[in-house]
Amino acid sequence: MPTITALRDDRRGRVAVELDGAPWRALPVDVVVRAGLVEGRTLDRPALRLLRRELRRAEALQVAGRALRHRDLSRSRLAERLERAVPPAVAAESLQTLERAGLVDDERVGRLRAESLAARGYGDEAIRHRLRAEGLPEEAAAGVPPETERARVVIARRGTGPRTARYLASRGFGEEAVEAALGTSFGQEA
Repeated sequence: MPTITALRDDRRGRVAVELDGAPWRALPVDVVVRAGLVEGRTLDRPALRLLRRELRRAEALQVAGRALRHRDLSRSRLAERLERAVPPAVAAESLQTLERAGLVDDERVGRLRAESLAARGYGDEAIRHRLRAEGLPEEAAAGVPPETERARVVIARRGTGPRTARYLASRGFGEEAVEAALGTSFGQEA
């Protein structure tokens, strides 16, 4: 059985591992700690299995970190990315770890996404549709300002008329908002 003869810091956040006096691999520090690698330990089958499991866990967390670096993702979207990179069991375990840490929270992500879409001029139906498509709870749309208020802002900026009504309809606004955009005199010409 090979034996770990040295562990050296390689100054890049990794540990250079030597087996029987010869360089073997450079491993992330957290993997070395969780796998219990110390000088004098023999790398038998159980130790190698544990090391592989910890390497997969580290890889999954690295993939998740890259995915979450620029924007929050729903649990389902992050699960898709993880399952492309690591075995499903490791992906599920990593997701649970990230949820416990508060880094994956569908309620928070849904609320922020709904607020963002509302601020960009989308109606309730379009917001709910986007939330469903991203695997987020539709209830997150309940916290946005009322659709009629958002429609008034658009109507004030664009004016009343059929063009504004079509615009609102295309952005997922309901009938009430579209009718308001048409103006009170629409369809009442003599």
